[in-house]
Amino acid sequence: MSATVDRQVAIAATDLPNQASLERWVNAVLTRHPNQQNTELTIRFVDNDESQSLNRDYRGKDKPTNVLSFPFEAPEGLELPLLGDLIICHPVVALEATEQDKTLTQHYAHMVIHGTLHLLGYDHIEDDEAEHMEGLEREILAGLGIADPYASEDERTNA
Repeated sequence: MSATVDRQVAIAATDLPNQASLERWVNAVLTRHPNQQNTELTIRFVDNDESQSLNRDYRGKDKPTNVLSFPFEAPEGLELPLLGDLIICHPVVALEATEQDKTLTQHYAHMVIHGTLHLLGYDHIEDDEAEHMEGLEREILAGLGIADPYASEDERTNA
């Protein structure tokens, strides 16, 4: 059992995650949610303009952002195996990876896991929610051999 990931690329970039990586990261989340393992989601890689437009229209924030999550809401009485859509802004993720001294692959893994958790209903608005969600992210990433994304640079290099 595994998720089906529809990978969409709307930006000219050669350093985007491949299909296998996306599926591995999404499935690392879904193994903790057995009722969601046969689901589908879209991951779309976009530029700053598309990210900013969506962020402005749906969140009221007029700037590009790293990842936007749009959970699928099925009409009442209709059950479809759709989880939703993730919109990932490549320029923002690439800049953040550089600023945070992470590899692009590590940061992409974090963004996909973070976004997938949002699609499953997790949030980080309240402190207790953020603590729980970040804890899950750390555990899932550790299972993939990826360092704690919330640790300082010194903590990551001395681990």
